Amino acid sequence: MAQLNYHHLRYFWAIAHQRSLTKAAQQLHVSQSALSIQLKQLEERLGHQLFERRNRQLVLTEAGRIALAYADSIFQAGEELIGTLKHQAPRRRQVLRVGSVATLSRNFQLQLLRPLIGRADVELVLHSATQRELLAQLAAHTLDLVLSNQPAPRDAATGWHSHLLAQQSASLVAQAALGRGRLRFPEALREHPVVLPGTASSLRAAFDLAMDQAGIRPQVLAEVDDMAMLRLMARESAGLTLLPPVVVRDELKSGVLVERCRIAQMQESFFAISPARRFPNPLVRELLAKPLTMRARR
Repeated sequence: MAQLNYHHLRYFWAIAHQRSLTKAAQQLHVSQSALSIQLKQLEERLGHQLFERRNRQLVLTEAGRIALAYADSIFQAGEELIGTLKHQAPRRRQVLRVGSVATLSRNFQLQLLRPLIGRADVELVLHSATQRELLAQLAAHTLDLVLSNQPAPRDAATGWHSHLLAQQSASLVAQAALGRGRLRFPEALREHPVVLPGTASSLRAAFDLAMDQAGIRPQVLAEVDDMAMLRLMARESAGLTLLPPVVVRDELKSGVLVERCRIAQMQESFFAISPARRFPNPLVRELLAKPLTMRARR
């Protein structure tokens, strides 16, 4: 079997980083036509197209993204060889790019990613946005995994896989100084004001339906889309706050907040969304293979 031509690989590596044949040719001091020929030969050797043109721009295909990751590793290894012989510490690491929606608990994210945090061979890149924006990045191969509290819409064009990682019943929590007695749902909402997740939350939709069915018009103190902010509001509010207990796990454990009511019929779901790729990031497989147990101390 013919060996990989590393000259071709370096040419591809330059094109991928410059995102332009013209700039790569100038950097390498070769003609664009010669560079195109070298790239085509590499694609024939690998058996995959590495770039596609979109709006006159070169965009990496999935195979191209994988090839670039290996090329980065190969050329970094060359630098490390020199560094090692000069008694410099190695820098080689795997990268996992994770996107999360703002409505997802930060405590949940930390619990999921904890096995990779602090590993010397892993670099985590975390990004927050709307689910729509994150799925667009997943499709463009700039993310490896998306964490959300809603599954991704699945169709023939995208082929997303929504892995259900865990579910947790919602709770109404409040400051311990305001009382510790157990409340009945939904009757308690007739007299207690409440802080709610934003309208995009599945918990909010279930809550609104329960209020309609009970004929209750609760006094809403605030609506919060971001779970980190909802956690702060729970600490400061004089009313109840609707959320999954994992969001305020530390506050429940320390006694700053108390769970006044567990609402078993309202479930918050936690999903990991991955694309149907031929070359998945091995760290995604490793992460999803680990069992996840939801813990929220009262």
